[in-house]
Amino acid sequence: MEHQTITAGFITTICWTDNTIVDWASGYQYELNGHTNQMGLHYGFGDSAINSGNGEYVFIYKKLGTKGLLLKNGELVREINRSYYCSDVYEFPAAFATIDGKTYLIHCPIAYNQIDFEDVETGELITNVNGREPDDMFYSRLEVSPDGTYLMSKGWVWHPLDRVVVFNIKECINNPKMLDAPQLCPDTGAVEVCTAGFIDDNTVVIGSSDEFVDEEDIGQLPPGHICLWHLKSNQISKPVKVNGDFGNLFPINNNYVWDLYCFPKIIDINTGEILDQNKEINSGKQKSPIINNTDNFSSIIFNRQTKQIAIKSYEKIEVLTPDRI
Repeated sequence: MEHQTITAGFITTICWTDNTIVDWASGYQYELNGHTNQMGLHYGFGDSAINSGNGEYVFIYKKLGTKGLLLKNGELVREINRSYYCSDVYEFPAAFATIDGKTYLIHCPIAYNQIDFEDVETGELITNVNGREPDDMFYSRLEVSPDGTYLMSKGWVWHPLDRVVVFNIKECINNPKMLDAPQLCPDTGAVEVCTAGFIDDNTVVIGSSDEFVDEEDIGQLPPGHICLWHLKSNQISKPVKVNGDFGNLFPINNNYVWDLYCFPKIIDINTGEILDQNKEINSGKQKSPIINNTDNFSSIIFNRQTKQIAIKSYEKIEVLTPDRI
């Protein structure tokens, strides 16, 4: 892997915008050539940020909190809230999706277990209809597939046990009650799926932790393994045991994946071997949406186009580029 360090004083949030890194809270743009540009805005709030596909809309929020700010072209549109329930222990669920030319902020403003789609222009919650009866699930670490077909939650259910589930976005917009129970879930029995990421429109890499409830109900994915989950067939590939500790995956392609647990590493999905690593970079100890505090959990962003990783550190940004694409 290639490693670059960018000096970034007073940095608060990091977000990929094209091939630059933007701190929307503090109002700075960091180019990979080392240039820093002040953007003329400053919100002084939040520790995380995401942006819509075209970069027009931005959501600044606190991972462990109930408040966020929705921006359009850098200007504040409105404040966003989520349920207080357990908000101090697990990551704020939020993602953007653009469907048929209209952009939505996907989050949980009504209840911790109810996913809703909010029209960013009007503020209308188009999925908050009568008769909703959502399952008892904590949604978190939301991610939309590259083509906008699927919404994935890397959240948890009470035991606590991490769970990865997927919804078809257009089907849920047409019938919001379909958001009340996940449409797709990998067959892992009582094993905890702690990490996942879209490789392409229909393929997800998933990884299991060492946690499970019932040794007799392990399912197809044993603890401490990774595999590919094919959404169209709802089947998983043959799992492989990772040769080392892992828990925070970002896919490079069908063969290789980043893992950012403790320090950056590149893992071969087919063998579980760690092919490259950099133990000098601290990338936090996240293995779950449940983090309780942000002290040991670095801000990490993934550039889906370039497969680069950026990690926020003290007054600097560590940028990593894979050499296996």
